[in-house]
Amino acid sequence: MTRLGRNPMYQQIADALREQIVSGALAPDAKLPTEAELREQYDVSRETVRKALALLVNEGLVISARPQGHFVRRREPMVFRPQAEFRERPYSPEMDAFMTEYSGEGREPRQDIEVAIVDPPEDVAKRLRLEPGELVAVRKRVRYLDGEPSNVNDSYYPLSIVRDSEIMRPEDIGRGANEVLAELGHRQVRALDELYVRMPTPDQSHRLDLGPGTPVGVHIATGYTTEGTPVRVAVTVLPGDRSVISYERQRDVEGEDA
Repeated sequence: MTRLGRNPMYQQIADALREQIVSGALAPDAKLPTEAELREQYDVSRETVRKALALLVNEGLVISARPQGHFVRRREPMVFRPQAEFRERPYSPEMDAFMTEYSGEGREPRQDIEVAIVDPPEDVAKRLRLEPGELVAVRKRVRYLDGEPSNVNDSYYPLSIVRDSEIMRPEDIGRGANEVLAELGHRQVRALDELYVRMPTPDQSHRLDLGPGTPVGVHIATGYTTEGTPVRVAVTVLPGDRSVISYERQRDVEGEDA
């Protein structure tokens, strides 16, 4: 029988297993001790063991695969790079930037796309400086890596500038929606990035298949033309347990001594 500190026993059991996972003693995909083994080791009830395991599942450290048992979750986080959006790259004619980038990393990406004409959410209408009653087109995407939801990306455009364009079709745009906007006379030359960390909405939890208590990172990018007109608002929601937001910065050394 193992006894630990003064916290409730289910927390003590979860703490001990978490330490083994973080240290690598329990490697990714490793099977945890069975409920019966944990009950015997800690001399506790089945309910206590199940509360401990549920805590680790909710933290995203463990997955439940009944009746086989509980396993250490293999973590391959998606690296989200907002600064890469406007970089030129050789996209495939069949695949957009997301599909091309992560296929190149050896992952298995896919995305489900829906397109709709809607009244914009208030915050989107404000960012796009829309008149009351003005509609938007939204491309709603759930993106997957290796079969697991990696993010949702909802991009909003004033309907008046994208009507009848490829942006209205629920399919990948190989050269990217930004290039379609440029061809329509609305090339984006700068973007304002906003980052928020919060709990998800019920809809976001459902679309991302989030466990209870999982926070999200929200990246909102507003794209502007040379004239300073906002023409796109993209809202990307990233699960806090499987994402890394990576920004690259480069110092301007022009005029400095070599």
